[in-house]
Amino acid sequence: MATDIPGLTELWQRFDGWLAEHAPGDHESLRPGCPDGEIKRLEDGLGFSLHEDVRTTLALHNGVTMRGASTEPGAFLLGYSLLDVDGILEAHRDLVAMVEDAREAGEEDLVVGRIADRQWVPFARDVSGDLLFVDHRHHHWGEIGEMSFGDPEYRMLWPRMDLMLMDLCDSVEKGAPLTPVPRVPALYEGRMLEWHIRPHDSSRRA
Repeated sequence: MATDIPGLTELWQRFDGWLAEHAPGDHESLRPGCPDGEIKRLEDGLGFSLHEDVRTTLALHNGVTMRGASTEPGAFLLGYSLLDVDGILEAHRDLVAMVEDAREAGEEDLVVGRIADRQWVPFARDVSGDLLFVDHRHHHWGEIGEMSFGDPEYRMLWPRMDLMLMDLCDSVEKGAPLTPVPRVPALYEGRMLEWHIRPHDSSRRA
């Protein structure tokens, strides 16, 4: 039940603690939280107020030290790396550009709310540029989505970030498959967390 789920800060601290013990490279990649002034700069750049989950996450960690190769740590969120304020603004500008280009081309119905949207706030990115985002649209407020440039439409992964963190914590602590996104946690060289695609879901993107 939702009432049994700890707060987001507690869940992030639980996940951080697991990383510190089992994936020290990933834990070392975490950057300190950002000050309130950076949050305001982000909101000014986006043009709207942030969901509290994004505020909480940035207050704890202003992204990670971005890795230069796949063998470097920092992509512990299903293969995605947490973005800092500048990274969020850059990724959001890319989404806005996709929306504007689609409107100019008369292809708004194929793009807006499907593979890009002004009210998606990216918070993690993988090496190919795919994104995890917090949806800020009214009827999708707070949902965690995944946008892949190879897919015709985004996927809603979790209805809230606390549910995402709860599932991640349970999965890494038990070494069990992650249900909403069919992945299995694995440690690489005892220093970083990887997420292997489950065999029966091999048709999906890794």
